[in-house]
Amino acid sequence: MKRYFFFFLLNFLGGLGLCAQDLKQSILHYLTDKQAEVGVAVIFNGTDTLTVNNDNRYPLMSVVKFHQALAVADTLTALSETVDHKVLVTPEDLKPNTYSPMRDRYPQGNVTLPLRTLLEYTLQQSDNNACDLLFRLYGGPQATDRYIRSLGLTDFAVQVTEDDMHRDTQTCYDNWSTPLEAVRLLEIFLKKPLFAQPIQEFLKTTLMECEIGTDRLPAPLAGTGARIGHKTGTSDQDASGRWTAINDMGFVLLPDGRYYTIAVFVKHSRESAENTARIIADISRLVYSSFSKNR
Repeated sequence: MKRYFFFFLLNFLGGLGLCAQDLKQSILHYLTDKQAEVGVAVIFNGTDTLTVNNDNRYPLMSVVKFHQALAVADTLTALSETVDHKVLVTPEDLKPNTYSPMRDRYPQGNVTLPLRTLLEYTLQQSDNNACDLLFRLYGGPQATDRYIRSLGLTDFAVQVTEDDMHRDTQTCYDNWSTPLEAVRLLEIFLKKPLFAQPIQEFLKTTLMECEIGTDRLPAPLAGTGARIGHKTGTSDQDASGRWTAINDMGFVLLPDGRYYTIAVFVKHSRESAENTARIIADISRLVYSSFSKNR
């Protein structure tokens, strides 16, 4: 009986490998005429791994707000605080020339908000002022970098704030990751009890209620019964007309209990913003279709 189970397991794992190889070829074929550098990483059910163009560094842009949220959550847990901890938002925290729904809602500042609201602004709406306020309160980019490295990850860096990137666009490249390291971080978040349980559940729910980037990873999942939690990142165009980076990463939960984590990072795209988002959506469609058909 053990022998039959052993051979079944070998065939099952081998099938997963073949599935991943076929999928990789499909993605590579799809990318042949795209005017962009595209990196992809997927981990299926925490085991089988697929990567495409993973050896490059991709600017994280607002994807870094996920890394930051984990570092903030770690500090809250260490201090026995919750996401209901109150924070004063001053007028100085509301810089005018950056994307900030929080500033639009509270233009005068001098408002006290719970941390949960700041994290919802950063994770669901990519608010740059809320991000830099959290950096100011919780040790800056360096503290976030140290925390993520403490989890055993190395192929990334967090070195600059949103304001740094606004003042010098070249610093966008100082916050970077490989796609595989991004999905490894998602795997750790999903599988390990990193924080107090209510905080970890809050972060997971917040990612699953993300309000932007619906034309990226989530686009092909509508109506399938699959659920997604994700974090986007979007740059401006550089002087040559390229998008420095348009990204999405997340976890997909299938109705049958299986899941996968995925990152699609698009660097130096000369496609339109809409077409670049469609690249991410099309790769998401290829991955979902392959995984959902191979049980």
